[in-house]
Amino acid sequence: MQKLHKLFRPNVTAQNRPIDAAQLKNSAGGYVWELDPWQRLDRFLILGTEGGSFYASEQTLSVENAENVMQLLKEDGVRVLERVTELSTQGRAYKNDPALFVLALAFTVADAETRAAAQKALPEIARTGTHLFTFMEFVNSMRGWGRGLRRAVALWYDSKDLRDLAYQVSKYAQRNGWTHRDALRLAHPKTKDVQRDALYRYITGHGDKLTGVQAEFADYLNAVDAVKAETSVSTVVEAIRQYKLPREVLPTEMLTHAEVWEALFERMPMTAMIRNLATMTRVGLLTPMSDMAEAVAERVTDKERLRKARVHPIQLLAALMTYASGQGARGKGSWTPVQSVVDALDEAFYLSFETVVPADKRIMLALDVSSSMTWGQVAGVPGLSPRVASAALALVTAVTERQHMFTAFAHKFVPLDISPRQRLDDVLKLMNGMPFGGTDCALPMQYALKEGLELDAFVILTDSETWFGKQHPVQALAEYRQRMGIAAKLIVVGMLGNRFSIADPRDAGMLDVVGFSTDTPIIISDFIRGDLS
Repeated sequence: MQKLHKLFRPNVTAQNRPIDAAQLKNSAGGYVWELDPWQRLDRFLILGTEGGSFYASEQTLSVENAENVMQLLKEDGVRVLERVTELSTQGRAYKNDPALFVLALAFTVADAETRAAAQKALPEIARTGTHLFTFMEFVNSMRGWGRGLRRAVALWYDSKDLRDLAYQVSKYAQRNGWTHRDALRLAHPKTKDVQRDALYRYITGHGDKLTGVQAEFADYLNAVDAVKAETSVSTVVEAIRQYKLPREVLPTEMLTHAEVWEALFERMPMTAMIRNLATMTRVGLLTPMSDMAEAVAERVTDKERLRKARVHPIQLLAALMTYASGQGARGKGSWTPVQSVVDALDEAFYLSFETVVPADKRIMLALDVSSSMTWGQVAGVPGLSPRVASAALALVTAVTERQHMFTAFAHKFVPLDISPRQRLDDVLKLMNGMPFGGTDCALPMQYALKEGLELDAFVILTDSETWFGKQHPVQALAEYRQRMGIAAKLIVVGMLGNRFSIADPRDAGMLDVVGFSTDTPIIISDFIRGDLS
């Protein structure tokens, strides 16, 4: 009977050999499929290439993605910029640098129509002074400064209202070797607005005084200049409240006082608050059961505030990892975490994703815990390996879906006892301590078949650097479908910005999604439920 069963078994091909000519060799030596160029663009924009991977260096991944972007810009540059603008403005990516890099490439390699679209997109993608300076540095590394680029930078400044521009100039005074004085001298914006012209002259050093200019920004900038030399804490606190001064304009010594941070907190942007939780704890502003700790928890778990501030799940995950550890990433500074703040960050992580309608199907969440998943950084966040990030992302689906099971694999199945009822930071510690091994992405389907598990979908979170197994993942899925009589779907969640996938693009029951886009869980649910094809 066993021999008869093997006779009707689907094809079995070792993963270090191709199934057909459509496959290509991944960086580990296994054969997989290549992503569609537009899918690769999304992975690059959302995940970046910082840290490289276990098998490919950061430079290799960056070059491969740049070549893909250049080809897409030549094919349909306007569509590229529309996609870049969409992902950037909706906050689907943790970092804006890849979007700014693509924007700089559009000015460098694209046609006139695309360059015109890039000029229009610049203020939307480069929303802050830091974004502008990063864009300018990318441009500097690619080409010279022609008339069109100078005009684009001039339009960036002209597009800001005066209060916002004064804020940008003070908060983001310099980045990447650029200052606003450098940018304005390069762009030479011309305006008939007397007050805007006065501000431009002030920034470039041609107008030392703003006296006589009847505008709100004049008082604000005078206050910025005055506070730099101030030594009185009470005076600085009063200036913060009166003129809404940001942290960046204050003298460093003032940032050691709890009173100063309390004044800053009143109007502190959400992202700035999340970044400075450790400092506010260290100076004694955040303490257990304090009003300030309660205020922080209330603010960080306000879903509407999170949405409006474009707070990305990775930012909250990184903040949770760092704050709960009580130790800075570089070993500088320590603090005693306030538990209510840790709890709030945990809750905020789940809130930062879009609302998911449950698929209400039987789902296996299979986490690749192989050696390659411990290498590299998701979106460039130190300590956030693909392995750790995949567990956090899987928990979002597990919280939503009633019928789910967690599994883990490397070159063999690895026990994984986690629950969506566990604290997120505890799960992350567990993932960091798991053993290493090779990669066999066929194991989830093989395990389910061996155990007779009736499943509607396999969600595999991986870098697709599979190579170890004696059967390709798609062959294992085909065997599972055939023998179990279930048209099970496969969703591959890509956790690194490479070009590989274990999903066959010709199979309508398989889907590639980008890990840690804010809409990843909802796309997974829709596809499993059948609302997405």
